[in-house]
Amino acid sequence: MSAGWRTLLLRIGDRCPEYGGSADHKEHIETCYGVLCREYEHSKDAMFEFLLQCADQLPHKIPFFGVLIGLINLENEDFAKGIVDTTHANLQDALHNENRDRIRILLRFLCGLMCSKVVLPNSIIETFEALLSSAATILDEETGNPSWQPRADFYVYCILASLPWGGSELFEQVPDEFERVLVGIQSYISIRRHFDDIAFSVFETDEGNSPNKKDFIEDLWERIQVLSRNGWKVKSVPKPHLSFEAQLVAGVSHRFSPISCPPPTISQSSSEIVKGQEKHEADLKYPQRLRRLHIFPTNKAEKPYPLAVSRPETLSLLFSRLLCRSSSSSPLLSSALPVLVMVRRARAESRLRRSRRSRRKECAFYLVSLPVPFRYEYLMAETIFSQLLLLPNPPFRPIYYTLVIIDLCKALPGAFPSVVVGAVHALFDRISNMDMECRTRLILWFSHHLSNFQFIWPWQEWAYVKDLPKWAPQRVFVQEVLEREIRLSYFDKIKQSIEDAVELEELLPPKAGPNFRYHSDEGKESTDGHRLSKELVAMVRGRKTQGDIISWVDEKIIPVNGAKFALDVVSQTLLDIGSKSFTHLITVLERYGQIISKLCPNEEMQLLLMDEVSAYWKNSTQMIAIAIDRMMGYRLLSNLAIVKWVFSPANVDQFHVSDRPWEILRNAVSKTYNRIFDLRKEIQTLRKGLQAAKEASEKAARELEEAKSIIEIVDGQPVPSENPGRLRRLQARADKAKEGEVTTEESLEAKEALLARGLEESKELLRLLFKSFVEVLTERLPPISADGDVPNLRAGDPNVNSSARDPEATTMEIDNENGGDNDSQLNGQNKKISHNVGELEQWCLCTLGYLKSFSRQYATEIWSHIAMLDQEIFVGNIHPLIRKAAFSGLCRPTSEGSHL
Repeated sequence: MSAGWRTLLLRIGDRCPEYGGSADHKEHIETCYGVLCREYEHSKDAMFEFLLQCADQLPHKIPFFGVLIGLINLENEDFAKGIVDTTHANLQDALHNENRDRIRILLRFLCGLMCSKVVLPNSIIETFEALLSSAATILDEETGNPSWQPRADFYVYCILASLPWGGSELFEQVPDEFERVLVGIQSYISIRRHFDDIAFSVFETDEGNSPNKKDFIEDLWERIQVLSRNGWKVKSVPKPHLSFEAQLVAGVSHRFSPISCPPPTISQSSSEIVKGQEKHEADLKYPQRLRRLHIFPTNKAEKPYPLAVSRPETLSLLFSRLLCRSSSSSPLLSSALPVLVMVRRARAESRLRRSRRSRRKECAFYLVSLPVPFRYEYLMAETIFSQLLLLPNPPFRPIYYTLVIIDLCKALPGAFPSVVVGAVHALFDRISNMDMECRTRLILWFSHHLSNFQFIWPWQEWAYVKDLPKWAPQRVFVQEVLEREIRLSYFDKIKQSIEDAVELEELLPPKAGPNFRYHSDEGKESTDGHRLSKELVAMVRGRKTQGDIISWVDEKIIPVNGAKFALDVVSQTLLDIGSKSFTHLITVLERYGQIISKLCPNEEMQLLLMDEVSAYWKNSTQMIAIAIDRMMGYRLLSNLAIVKWVFSPANVDQFHVSDRPWEILRNAVSKTYNRIFDLRKEIQTLRKGLQAAKEASEKAARELEEAKSIIEIVDGQPVPSENPGRLRRLQARADKAKEGEVTTEESLEAKEALLARGLEESKELLRLLFKSFVEVLTERLPPISADGDVPNLRAGDPNVNSSARDPEATTMEIDNENGGDNDSQLNGQNKKISHNVGELEQWCLCTLGYLKSFSRQYATEIWSHIAMLDQEIFVGNIHPLIRKAAFSGLCRPTSEGSHL
């Protein structure tokens, strides 16, 4: 029976009208309460813990759990009082440990308890005012630290987010006090600094520069004001306590003790750099809620549409039409969306966040069974894509969302695949304005997604991109997706998948295969390189040692042909030996890496080595990236050499038409900081181990001394009374413990030395990386006009106008309810898609986008060396577009405006 009451608690409210059902929640609550009463004496403690767990893990059912606790309060006040006290302790602990999710959910739980007469309304007001007071103190220049505004914003956000769940009851029971809280929120919003999230927008437009654009807190406050004017009525929030009001009013309401917020961190310096570092730290702990990505019209999820179609192209056409947004819609209208939408989206996001803790199959099951009274496939897709494209990082690894989308497509074969098709078309139509990091994520996701569905896609709808310039973002997107698909399959399979769009064959990469310079061919003249390559192959097959081969190179090749020729022959031959598979390549590098290391003692030779790798695998971007990455892993290549190679003229010219150089650069920077992360983790483990080893050594030494100190008199002479055998064992144990302590200490010192070296390397890496960005951009960026106007790279080149077929494009609005303009194409109208941005401008846009992406991705590491970068890189008459791209990634203010 114990499992029965748990099951009832978990299922309570599942079929209530607010969640899309028709069952009477009152009857379900009464049944559940009756079972709880019968099991109370046997399972009181278990019920107590389980109710708290349910409120934490199923926050959308808090109103129902609140009613159950309220009914129990009628019979057992101590039980309810214990719930209130435990909630207070949990909230206090969450505040000091900065557990954001728990703070938000516990405040909602308090509102649920207040609605069921378990907690006094005045106690809720006191809690809100304590949070508001702390928020206001943080913003005070003298007593607080405005750099920590993200924490203050979070406190206010938690208050606002809880009002749909308890605002009506507070308004009815303590109207004056509640009005005081709302006035305090209004006062806080009037003095806080507006948060400009342009650096974290999925799309790079000028909307982030608009002073009238509302950030998340301002937008949420406006919605709450709309809710207030509507009498605090939220249809999607259940109100089960109203059915039991006559009973609940007889219960004793308990006081919720005052809470104390952690004191603000006082800044120790007025330096702008220190303030920037503090703000970055605050942003990491309390990340701002950013603009929501709307792929579909806001009313789309409310309408049922026929989905009796199967062909992908039919689905694409259907959803292109369905996603058409009326030209009469207004940003002002959408900015006044009811809080109902906010609550629904929050519920979907919460379900997605929490369900990931289980296996992905369970995650898909929970998402499919989301208890909402409307067609939610669109909202579900928006939520998933919003998180997948969230900047600077998604909540979970991108592969998680890939698998969830695949499982949802299989679980809802008649509905969700078509929604995904519509989302992809909408994102593709805006790809030219998409952030470079988001574009890369979308390419990786899309290629992986198609690989799980036999690479079926209506490519003929995108065949027009072949006629666009080679630098057009839509063309590059299709090209990169096809290249990634080949990695996941093979060339002929992907070529067959686009047979309905033969025009796109031009975008396929060359068929992968090695380009061995010393390949044996009867019709080809044999050279010294061919002869030496054959000798090296014979030595490898003969299992010659690395020392023998190095001696052979030193004696036979270098004296006659020079070190560069030796590197050419050795690298080409070893790459050819390892060309059969990834495993062969890794084996060759492990066995013969010292030969390459001997030939590449400096960056100049390492640059030549990467040229050789690129020449050998010129038809395989994947193998170039893997080979260079593995060589860096085996310390054959330095990260600095890789950066210099990526920014060499041949690669710089590819920045806007291929992801190849950026993939290699991303891998190098990522591996550098992954090493540092791993070293810090190992050092932390070793320090704990050293402490344990010291304690074990001291204990063993103490036991040995105690044993030796016990003596007895034999023939008038003091001798140890302990058995000699035990003394020898204790001595051996003490020696072994001391040896373990010394070994651990030596390992710790070695790891700390490696960490110091890694940190110095990372500093040099950042210096070179930003210097390289500044140099190549300075050479190519259009100059500032005589009037001081910054060039608008998106204005387009009148001499470039490549148009193509007009797909019935899906539309997408990005945070229209925040007052931003929507410049997306309208659906169902025969407009031509054109690309009139010149090649130089597109190169600048791409390179600036990647500069911002690297600054944003490694902001923590960059802030540690920002003084050095300010002194050596961001000095002089640096172009304002460069400064803006780098600084916006760091959320660092800059006075120069620009058009990116």
